[in-house]
Amino acid sequence: MNAPYDGDRAQGTGGPTPSQGTAPGTPVPGQVPAPAPAPDHDPYVQDAYDYDPYRAQDLSAQDPVAEVLYDRASHPPPPPGTYQEPGPLYAAPQMPSHGPDPRVWAQTPPPEPDGPSRHLPYGDHAATTQFVGVDSLVTSATDEQPQPDAFTHLYRDQQAAPGAPAEEAPVAAPAPAKPAGRASSLLKSSALMAAGTIVSRITGFARTLVIAGAIGVASLNDSYQVANTLPTMIYVLVGGGALNAVFIPQLVRAMKNDDDGGEAYANRLLTLVVVLLGAVTVVCVLAAPLFIGMMSQKIADDPQRLDVAVAFAHYCLPTMFFMGVHVVLGQILNARGRFGAMMWTPVLNNIIVISTFGAFIWAFGGFTSTGVTEQTITAEGVRLLGIGTLLGLVVQSLAMLPYLRDAGFKMRLRFDWKGHGLGKAAGLAKWTFFFVLANQIGLVVVTQLATWAGEVADRQGHGGTGITGYNYALLLWQMPQAIITVSVMTAVLPRISRSAHDGDAAAVRDDISYGLRTSAVAIVPCAFAFLALGVPMATLLYASTGADDATNIGYILMAFGLGLIPYSVQYVVLRGFYAYEDTRTPFYNTVIVAAVNAGVSALAFFVLPARWAVVGMAAAYGLGYAVGVGVAWRRLKKRLGGDLDGAHVMRTYTRLIGACVPAAAVAGGVAYAITHWLGNNAAGSLASLIGGGIALGAVFLIAAKRMRIEELNSMVGMVRGRLGR
Repeated sequence: MNAPYDGDRAQGTGGPTPSQGTAPGTPVPGQVPAPAPAPDHDPYVQDAYDYDPYRAQDLSAQDPVAEVLYDRASHPPPPPGTYQEPGPLYAAPQMPSHGPDPRVWAQTPPPEPDGPSRHLPYGDHAATTQFVGVDSLVTSATDEQPQPDAFTHLYRDQQAAPGAPAEEAPVAAPAPAKPAGRASSLLKSSALMAAGTIVSRITGFARTLVIAGAIGVASLNDSYQVANTLPTMIYVLVGGGALNAVFIPQLVRAMKNDDDGGEAYANRLLTLVVVLLGAVTVVCVLAAPLFIGMMSQKIADDPQRLDVAVAFAHYCLPTMFFMGVHVVLGQILNARGRFGAMMWTPVLNNIIVISTFGAFIWAFGGFTSTGVTEQTITAEGVRLLGIGTLLGLVVQSLAMLPYLRDAGFKMRLRFDWKGHGLGKAAGLAKWTFFFVLANQIGLVVVTQLATWAGEVADRQGHGGTGITGYNYALLLWQMPQAIITVSVMTAVLPRISRSAHDGDAAAVRDDISYGLRTSAVAIVPCAFAFLALGVPMATLLYASTGADDATNIGYILMAFGLGLIPYSVQYVVLRGFYAYEDTRTPFYNTVIVAAVNAGVSALAFFVLPARWAVVGMAAAYGLGYAVGVGVAWRRLKKRLGGDLDGAHVMRTYTRLIGACVPAAAVAGGVAYAITHWLGNNAAGSLASLIGGGIALGAVFLIAAKRMRIEELNSMVGMVRGRLGR
C-alpha cells in the first residue's frame, strides 16, 4: 500500500534510472530527429498519439483558421529558428534537477530564473508583472473590478487616431506598499504622548500662575508647596519608583507569556497597590505634623505656619492613593500599546486646580491686593484650596476607566498574590526603594535649606527665593524633558524590555542610542535657551507676583539651565538597566547624584548670601546629574559588551552644543538690550523673549546646517514633508 508512485522513484539524482529509461522519440542533443515512422500497430494502444503528422511543419507559418482571431501586434511570434525542438506528445516529463525530500510533506519548487529571461504565460513581461499574494486577494475580494473586453484587440485600428500606429499604453510598475516600520510606530506613539504632555504642561503652567496670583510666591506658598510635595515624595518612596521602573517589564512579560494576555497579573498588581497605598495613606494623614517638621524645621518652629501647613497636608496626603491608582492603570495601558491616556488625563487635574484657585481669587481677592499670609488666610480659604487639590487627583485617576474598558481590560480585585511573579517584582523593587530613598533624602535636604534661606531672604525683601521659587523654576525647566525625552522613552521602553528578554544586546544599544540622539535635538537647545532667556521667561510667566520676585525665579531658572543635558541623558541611560531588571545599579548611581546634590547645596547655603543660596542649589542639581551620567554610562557600556554607540552619540551632542553656544550668546544679548529698553514688565519680557528666541533659533539653525547634524536634518525634512513643502 505504501509503494511509491512510479514517477517518484529515484528522484533527486538528476537523471533517469534503468527502470524509467528514456521516452521513445526523445531527441538526442546534437542530432536531427528522424521523421516518425508510420504506425504499424493498433492505433488504440497507449502510444497511439506518439505519431505527430504536423512535426515537420513550420511553427512560424500562419494558421489560416486561427489567424483571424490572433492579435499579432500584441503578441508577435518569435522569428523562425528560435523554437525549442518539440518532443513527443504526452511524453513523461524530464526529471527535475532538484529532487523532493521524502521527509517533507510540501515540496519546495525548484528555483526559477530571474530577470527578463523568465518565461511568463500569455506574453507577460517579467519586469512589470505584479504578483498578488493571498492576503491581497482576500482583502480586495469584495471590490468590484471592471471586466476587460476580450475582443478589444479586434477594434484597435478603429480606436487609434488615423495614420497613427496602434500602440498599447505602457504599463507602469506598481508602487510597492510602504511598510509600517517600528520607527514610524514609535514616532506616532511619541507624537501622541508629546501632544498630551504639551497640553498637560501648558495647563500646569496656567495652574502655577493662578496659584501664584492667589497666594503669591512667599511664605504662604512655601507652606502649600511643602504640604503638596509630601504625598508625591511618600508615594514615590513607597511604590511609585517600582511601578514606573520594575513593573512595566513585568507587565510586558506577562502579556507575552500568559494565556490571558497578562490581565490576571495586572489585576493582582492593581489590588496590591490599592491595599498598600490605602494603608500608607491613613498612617501618613495621622502623622502629618511629624512629616511637616521633617520637611521644614522653620515651618515647624512657627505655630501659625505649622497649623496652616498641617491643614493643607490633611487634604493633600490622600492624593498619593489616587496617584498610585492612576499610574498602575496607565502602565497597564502602556503595556498594551495605549500611550495617550496617561499623558492626557492630568489635564483634567490641572483644570480643576485652576478652577479652585480661580474661585479663591474671586472670593477673597488676588495676592497683589490682599497680600494673604499664614496669619491672615481663613479656615474656609484653606478648606477650599485643599478640597480642590484633592478633587483634581480623584478625577484624574477615575478618568482612566473608560480607556481601560475600550482596551478590553476587565478590572477586578485579586488577592491571590503568591506564586504569580509579584514576589520577583517585589525583590527587584527593593533596590528601587533604596534608589528613591536616596533621591528623597537629597530632596529633603534641599527643601530644608531652601525654606530656611527663603524665609531669611523674604525678611530682607527678596521674595521668590525659597522653595516656591525653586519648585516653579524646576517645573519650567523639566518641561522639555517631560515632553521630549519621557515621551520617546515611554514608547521605546517596552521594546527595550523585549530585546533585553531575548538577549539582543545590539537592539538595546540601538534603542538607547536612538533615544539619546533623538531627544538631544530638542534638549540641548532648550538648555541653552534657559541659560540665555531664563529671566524674561520668569518675568513674563510670573508677572502677577511682582517684577522683583519673578526676576529671582528667573535667576534660579538660569542656574538650572545646562543641567538639563545630563538630566535627560541620565533618564535614558537608566532605562537600559531597568530593561535588564537591574535595579541595584540605578540605586548606586542615585546615591552618587543625591550625595553630590546635597553636598553642593549645603555648600551654597553656607557660602552664598540668602538671596543667592537657592540659585546655587539649582546649579548643584545639574552638577549631581553630570557626575551620575559618567558613572552610569561606563556601567551600561560594560553591560552591553563594551559598545554603547558612544562615538555616534558624542558626535551628535558635541555638534549640537557647538551650534548652541553662539546662538545663546546672541540671544542673551538681544534679550538684555530689549529689556533694558522696555523694562522687565510683562510687555518688555514678552518682547525680549520673542526677540531673543528668534535670534537663538536663527543662529542655531544656521550653525547646525553648517555642522551637518543628521538628526536635525532628518527632523527638518520630516516637518517639511508633513507641511507639503
